[in-house]
Amino acid sequence: MSASFLSDPTPYASYHNTAVASRDRSIPLPTPADKAGWLQGIARRWHRERRRRKVGRAYDMALEIARLIPRTSSVIDVGCGSGYIAHHLSALLGARVLGIDMNEAVEAPVDFKSFDGRRFPVADQSFDAAIFCYVLHHAQDLKAIMAELRRVLRDGGSALVYEDIPARRWDRFVCALHELKWRKRTGPCTFHGEYLWREIFAENGFEVVKEKQLSRWRNLAHPVSRRLFVLRRGVVSLGDES
Repeated sequence: MSASFLSDPTPYASYHNTAVASRDRSIPLPTPADKAGWLQGIARRWHRERRRRKVGRAYDMALEIARLIPRTSSVIDVGCGSGYIAHHLSALLGARVLGIDMNEAVEAPVDFKSFDGRRFPVADQSFDAAIFCYVLHHAQDLKAIMAELRRVLRDGGSALVYEDIPARRWDRFVCALHELKWRKRTGPCTFHGEYLWREIFAENGFEVVKEKQLSRWRNLAHPVSRRLFVLRRGVVSLGDES
């Protein structure tokens, strides 16, 4: 008769000794280099995710803009930031899109020029359209910016203006936080209501041909009332240009 577990406990004793030895074996603690590697990995993933969100939001805006601008139109993106909107828009329109900003460089591979925040570094009447994506409230000389816009657009050219609108107390609070964040980089921000923006555009020779209220939840980190204005530059004679 074969030996049973009760008659021959050797297999159990062998398993028990192995388990105890494994349990007692010390597990090495992570070294400072290991911890640093983990933190660096987390940081890389965080930055990668932020970049994906930035590129994705830029594509959504470029797609919306492309529906409002005729294909093959040349476009200047004033205050282009990272340059991703200009990058996507160039592909969607199949045309040149120039990005300008006060930065020395941009992240996206796009045609870019740095400017001083007042004068656009381009020739007169050299673009069919211009876009300002939440930029005009940063302007330190709005009249100069509007004059430059008139100068660089061709007759009948269009401009798309996205702006934060301080419609309610909550919106004013969010705009105030935004101003605190950007004050040192671009100077004080000036936010206007939709009616005042219409007056400013009219005074500078632009007709509002379309406008649209946008969801405040487009950017969960900046939940403010937003508006899109589509402007058209009037046809003027050379003698009327200032």
